[in-house]
Amino acid sequence: MKFGVVIFPGSNCDEDIIYVLEKVMGQQVVRLWHKDHDLQGVDFVVLPGGFSFGDYLRSGAIARFSPIMQEVLQFAARGGYVFGICNGFQILTESGLLQGALLHNKNRKFICRNTFVIPQTTNSLLTSAIDPQRVLKIPVAHGEGNYFADADTLKSLNDNDQVLFRYCDESGNIIADANPNGTVENIAGVCNVKRNVFGFMPHPERAADTLLANEDGLAIFESILSMVKA
Repeated sequence: MKFGVVIFPGSNCDEDIIYVLEKVMGQQVVRLWHKDHDLQGVDFVVLPGGFSFGDYLRSGAIARFSPIMQEVLQFAARGGYVFGICNGFQILTESGLLQGALLHNKNRKFICRNTFVIPQTTNSLLTSAIDPQRVLKIPVAHGEGNYFADADTLKSLNDNDQVLFRYCDESGNIIADANPNGTVENIAGVCNVKRNVFGFMPHPERAADTLLANEDGLAIFESILSMVKA
C-alpha cells in the first residue's frame, strides 16, 4: 500500500508517522509538501500532527488553504482514504471533510500525557480489526483537542455510527474523569458519512514501537492494513 504524508510548515510528527508506516509496517511512503499539486498516486493520505503554520488564527485554519488540500479534497470525494492525527484532525474539520470543530482544551493548557481510548464501532478502517472491548493506551499532545459539535450533529454522528473512539479509564469506563480536554461525549475520533475520512486526536504513532514501551497504537495501523488487504 502506498501512503502519502503531507508536510506543512510546523509539522513535527511527520517523521514519526513515516517511520511507523515505512519501518514498522513495511509500507511504501512518500512525502507530500503542502505546496504540491500531485498526490503521486497514493492509496492513503495522512495529515500528521504538529503546529501547521504555528497554529496562527486557529489550529488548521491556514493549512486548509494549502495547495495540496485541494488535491486531498478531490481525493476524498473520489473515496480515497484520509487520516488526520491531532493537528491533521484539526485541518480536516477546518476543511469541512469532517463535522465538528476542535476548541481550546477546557483547562486552557497544553496537555501531553497518556490517555486511554476504547473503540466505538467495528465499521471503520481504523477499528474493524480491534476488539471492541480492548482499551488502548495512546498519548495526546495538544492545546486544542476539545472536540465540539452541536446537538444535531452529535445525533447524526451517533445515529450513523461515526464515532470511532471515546476517551475512557484504564478499565474501559467512559467517564468524565477520563476526559482529558473537555471534548463532548468523550469523543476522541470520528469519521465521515462515507467512512473514508478519519480524525483522531491522540497519537498512535507515538505508541507503536518496542523502544517506546507501548505498542497499542499498532492496533490502528494493523486494522487499516488488514481491512485494505481483505
